[in-house]
Amino acid sequence: MNRRQFLSSAGIFLAGKSLHALAPRPFVPAPGAAKADHTLRIEPCTLEIGPGVSVKTIAYNGQVPGPLLRLREGVPVTIDVTNASDNADIVHWHGLAIDSYNDGAMEEGSPMIPAEHTQRYSFTPRPAGTRWYHTHAGANDNLAMGTYTGQFGFLLVEGKEQPAHYDQEIYLAIHHWEPSFVPMVETMRMESSNNPLTTGSDVGYKYATINAHMLGAGEPIRVKHGQRVLFRLLNASATENVVLALPGHTFKVMAMDGNPVPNPKPVEVLSLAVAERIDAVVEMNSPGVWVLGSTLEKVRQMGLGIVVEYAGRKGAPVWKDPAASEWDYTQFANPVVAAKPDETFTLTFRDIGPQHGSKFDTWTINNQSWPDIEPLIVQKGKRYRLVFRNGSGDQHPLHLHRHTFEVTKIGEKQISGLRKDVINVMPLDSVEVDFVADNPGDTLWHCHQQLHMDYGFMQLIKYAG
Repeated sequence: MNRRQFLSSAGIFLAGKSLHALAPRPFVPAPGAAKADHTLRIEPCTLEIGPGVSVKTIAYNGQVPGPLLRLREGVPVTIDVTNASDNADIVHWHGLAIDSYNDGAMEEGSPMIPAEHTQRYSFTPRPAGTRWYHTHAGANDNLAMGTYTGQFGFLLVEGKEQPAHYDQEIYLAIHHWEPSFVPMVETMRMESSNNPLTTGSDVGYKYATINAHMLGAGEPIRVKHGQRVLFRLLNASATENVVLALPGHTFKVMAMDGNPVPNPKPVEVLSLAVAERIDAVVEMNSPGVWVLGSTLEKVRQMGLGIVVEYAGRKGAPVWKDPAASEWDYTQFANPVVAAKPDETFTLTFRDIGPQHGSKFDTWTINNQSWPDIEPLIVQKGKRYRLVFRNGSGDQHPLHLHRHTFEVTKIGEKQISGLRKDVINVMPLDSVEVDFVADNPGDTLWHCHQQLHMDYGFMQLIKYAG
């Protein structure tokens, strides 16, 4: 059975090692019921991302990104999602501490939305910050489904405090288009010189965009000299991590994954793994016409960039390579040791090569692979440490549903105060994160690369009792 194979005829689905008798049914609003606060429609659409370049995809309300959802922290909300596509689908409200049923992960018990049906999601949004929503459907080897599509959008939970003073707010979502099978890259795919990892297939892309357009297409970001611009950036790619720069400017990182950082700091480049968000303030003090885009020329040529144009300035947009640097989460954290956990789980993950005729590698956590993997058992109120050990040559953006974690160690450096819901673990490296089990219900953690979670890289956390 595939990761999220939906058996509508039998009404069953696979979760963990158990075959549930009945899949949870979508909550359909009754005729005459109160109108939802927001509505989304999953539907096919065609996007012209550049001159003469169109892509066919599935999106929300016929646009990419989907509508910006502005919610208020602590104020209940209802969102009706109508599935006008041909396949069962589901929406995950990424970064919210809500119940398992509404979270939008089939493995947790959230219902799939059958084609031509409507599901009403009802929850109280928290915590405040830059969140997002996206499909949580499986794709396996169908590269026209799941997060390969345009099913993503920003969700802003507004709290009492603003992350920083700013004059203009800009939302930028990164995505890669027209995926295809390519040979797996061999670089960094070695456990040791004498023990090469097995190889299979990978996914490559033809185009990349910021929001709905390739670099040079669409409208530029228009700014004025002296403005403070708050950029809310999201990597909504299915599998590609990105590094961005804006020549002549620095990004003052204010929040990661929607959570204020303990040590806001200016940097020349931003690194966003799949599903990560960064809120950064840029002082517009270098008049001209610039390219905000990937630091890799080949990726900019694919379209990953957007023009930033100062008022009164014209001409060809300028790109300058930034100085070489390595992304370091720890610079935004407190350099002190975090509180001790009540219990620790050590989780080692690696690929074991294509299995059962698959085109792609299968991934294991402590030598088990979804769906044949035992859950982690936690008790409400206790603090748990997850030790992520990457035994592979790939980067892995790891996401914890329904909870926010504190990053407590990267490599050998101990830190505290940096709160996230996605952490990128580099090849053959280790990262430790702590979370408090304060939101009972089945909770999923997984690699957010679609290719990896489709082929075994996920596990449930269950609350005892």
